[in-house]
Amino acid sequence: MIKSCDVGSLPLIGDVERFLEGATRFESSPTEKTAKYFERMIVEGFFDKLRAGIDVPNYPQFRDMSRMFLGMIDGVEKAKDGYMETGILSLRAEESCIPEVSVIKENSQQIYERISEPFQVKVCVTGPYTLSSLFVYRDREIFSRVGEMISQIVENNLFNGKYGSVSLVAMDEPIFGLLDDPLIDRGSEGREHLRKAWESIFHTAHSKGIQTCIHLHNTADELFWEVEPLSIIESHVDDPIYQTGKTKELLESTDKFLKASVCITDFDSLIRESITVASQQKISELTINEKIAETWRRVKSGNLDPKVFLESDRLMKKRLIKIANKFGVDRILYAGPECGLGGFPTYECALEYLRRVSDAVKTANR
Repeated sequence: MIKSCDVGSLPLIGDVERFLEGATRFESSPTEKTAKYFERMIVEGFFDKLRAGIDVPNYPQFRDMSRMFLGMIDGVEKAKDGYMETGILSLRAEESCIPEVSVIKENSQQIYERISEPFQVKVCVTGPYTLSSLFVYRDREIFSRVGEMISQIVENNLFNGKYGSVSLVAMDEPIFGLLDDPLIDRGSEGREHLRKAWESIFHTAHSKGIQTCIHLHNTADELFWEVEPLSIIESHVDDPIYQTGKTKELLESTDKFLKASVCITDFDSLIRESITVASQQKISELTINEKIAETWRRVKSGNLDPKVFLESDRLMKKRLIKIANKFGVDRILYAGPECGLGGFPTYECALEYLRRVSDAVKTANR
C-alpha cells in the first residue's frame, strides 16, 4: 500500500519572533513562555497534518531549513557574503536535537491519545551539498565535514516509542543538480566526498531499519543512484525521473523506490495555470505577471479564496496511478506534494491541499 507523506513546511501563523525565540529556548528552558508557545505550535501543526489524513507527516517546518541546521553547529559564523568556517565543526551540546522533533517525542502520548493510535513521523534534514553552497570558501572536503554534522544530527533525532516513532528520514538537497559546480565534476575527489557524506547520513537511519529518502529539485546528475543506503527518491512533478523508462531499470538494478510527487506546490505556478486556462486567447508574459500580482493582492486582502487555485484530488490520483502503472506499484512507497507548502497564502489552504493528497492516495489504493 502506498502511504502519503509531506515535504514539511507550512505557513507560519501567529507571532514569528516569539516562535523563533521559543525554538532556541525549548531544549534549555522548556517551561519558558516562548518555549511553551513554540511547543504548542508544533504539536498543533503536527496534529493538523495527521487530521488531514497524512500517513507519515514531517515535523511542522516553520523555520528556514538552512539557518536552522547551520545554527546547530559550532565553528560556523555568518559573514557578509555567506557562512565561514572559523574552527573545527562540532555540534553545540545544547542544540544537538532538532527542537521540533523533541517536541513531538515529548508529546507523543498526547498525540497518540488524540488520534487513538501510534503515529509515524518523518524527519527531514538539509543535505551537505545545499548547506555547503552557502559557504564563502569551499574545498573538496567540505561535504565530508558538513555531512558528519548532519549524520550526528540524524543520530540524535531518531526515536521509537510506544506512542510514536520515526519511520522515514529525508535529506533535502534542492540545490544539487542546478549548479555548474566543478567541485563535483565526474571523477573529482569532491564528488566522492559528497557521495560518502550522503552514505554516512543515510546509513545512520538505514542501519536502524528506518527508510531513507532524498528530496531533489533536479535529477539530471545521477550521483544519488550510487548511494546504497538510500531507499527512496523524490523530485518535482514534471521531473524526467517520473517519465523515462531508464528510471524503471535503475530502480530495479539498485533496489530503490520512488515517492510519487502528485501535486504542484509553487503557488505562482498554480495561479498562472488558472490564468492561462481561463484566457480565450494567447496572452503576453507581462500580462500574466500583472494578473498574478493582482491575484495575490486580492488573496491577501481576503477578497479571493486561495483554495480555488488548488489542484484537485482527481488530478493527483491520476498522476499517482500513471506513475504506479509505469514503474509498478511495488516501486512506489509514498506519494505527496512535490515540495513544502510554506509559500502558500494561508495555513488552512495548505491543510486543504494535504487533505486532497490524502484522499487521492487513499482512493488510488482501493
